[in-house]
Amino acid sequence: MRRTAIFFSIFLVLDFGHVQSNSITSESKLPSATEQPHRTAFHFQPPQNWMNDPNGPMYYNGVYHLFYQHNPFGPLFSNQIYWAHSVSQDLINWIPLDLAIAPTEPFDINSCWSGSATILPGNIPAILYTGIDSENRQVQNLAVPKNLSDPYLNEWVKYTGNPVINLPDGIQPDDFRDPTTAWMADDGRWRILVGSQKDKTGIAFVYQSDDFVSWSKYDSPLLTVPGTGIWECPDFFPVWVDSAKGVDTSVMNSRVKHVLKVGLFDYARDYYMIGNYSPSKENYVPQNELTLSTLRYDYGKYYASKSFFDPVKDRRILMAWVNESDSEADDIAKGWSGLHSFPRSVWLDQNQKQLVQWPIDEIEMLYENEVSFQYKKLEDGSLHEIQGVTASQADVKISFKLANLEEAEEMDPGWVDPQLICSEQDASKQGKFGPFGLLALASNDLTEQTAIFFRVFQKNGRYVVLMCSDQSRSSTKNGIDKTIYGAFLEIDPQEDEISLRTLIDHSIIESFGGGGKTCITARVYPTLAIGGDARLFVFNYGTESVVISELNAWSVKKAQMNVQTP
Repeated sequence: MRRTAIFFSIFLVLDFGHVQSNSITSESKLPSATEQPHRTAFHFQPPQNWMNDPNGPMYYNGVYHLFYQHNPFGPLFSNQIYWAHSVSQDLINWIPLDLAIAPTEPFDINSCWSGSATILPGNIPAILYTGIDSENRQVQNLAVPKNLSDPYLNEWVKYTGNPVINLPDGIQPDDFRDPTTAWMADDGRWRILVGSQKDKTGIAFVYQSDDFVSWSKYDSPLLTVPGTGIWECPDFFPVWVDSAKGVDTSVMNSRVKHVLKVGLFDYARDYYMIGNYSPSKENYVPQNELTLSTLRYDYGKYYASKSFFDPVKDRRILMAWVNESDSEADDIAKGWSGLHSFPRSVWLDQNQKQLVQWPIDEIEMLYENEVSFQYKKLEDGSLHEIQGVTASQADVKISFKLANLEEAEEMDPGWVDPQLICSEQDASKQGKFGPFGLLALASNDLTEQTAIFFRVFQKNGRYVVLMCSDQSRSSTKNGIDKTIYGAFLEIDPQEDEISLRTLIDHSIIESFGGGGKTCITARVYPTLAIGGDARLFVFNYGTESVVISELNAWSVKKAQMNVQTP
């Protein structure tokens, strides 16, 4: 009670500036829906213009809030980035609000970059974000809602004492950004991390505060890793070692491990570590090293992710920026750029060596036209169409059962990089067990197709499962990034069936292998396989047969996605 009273009094007396009008109207006319075959139906995106990182997601007084990096003036990245704001009752249908934070003050005049939201004692939301100040230095700023009784928290005001954290000595002006959600330890002090680098050594600085306003840098960083470059959008949160439920960010006991996620700017990839955290020593000991071959949330196009604890369903929810793979000219023509991944629940796998991710259950609100079958054998060269669902907006779950695994081919000893293996052994290359999987957004003649597939090898007396997402034939259009993605899937096909779940939404395909142990997201831009002309197949091009033990597929209806209503 005492600490709650302290926070109430602090925020009553703090000097927060006047809120400015952040409403911006645009005169530009968007192409019609028929001219927008790559705009999504159930993935988050604004009506138009540029979007990147998700920022400050939170649940507050019955409403989910999502902020995001936005250029309200055009479809390309700008040196004037704002915080846009949308709200939802269900994480599926989103209502757009006025811009929440705009670059208006000396401490953020050159952009309001990424940050996080924390619910303080007394039920007060607070945002910490990176501002690019008048001297192009990255500093950390504080903002709070203007009116806590406003159910949507439409207006936000900035602390006039900003920045609350200045650039540390010895750090370059553009190498200090993206404060995490804060957590409180037993000593009653708040902590956050801020990403940085020095001489290509990635750094997670720790800052502490008693009042959320006055912050001091801890003597040593939480972690540093040489050669990894700037760490962006760090995230730090606990996970239960014995439960798939989520954990509030401030929970610390023997039943949790801590996840440290960092975005490596030089590679545009999100990597994470699992380890043990001691707040008394500000010491973090990861059980896996951070290298370019270490654990990633997603092995495709997936970056600047942000998680938050959802107290309604006791889960941790993860979202990320999924950028475009086409050209800037294409973005200008269509009037928008950038998506967010579909929200995922995230928890620690039973082996405690990796995380598991799975689309949130609310997607079932959009289901219609279910198709299902069981025990279908796919012989060598088999191709079976999944009919009865909308192939351009679908959720597909498949389980493959393999027999005679002793016939699996030996893995080449030189095959180390799974993405390289998938590129060299793409969906057109026949093996023994594989390729088998799903052909998404396929045209009638299969000229266009995106193949999500598996291969199984033997290596040193065990089986290795490879998961690939092959975009090489995803579009007849030139000038598009058609990278083939790949990752290993940590399952034993002798003990477990190989499962695949895929969300298909016009220009984004999110795939989850092994119940969410390996995830691959791709962006594709078909010109033939669009709308009603898109088709969906299961296939087996390997010489050994595989059995579909079960398949379930649904059409996914269009969500109400940031469309202004009267």
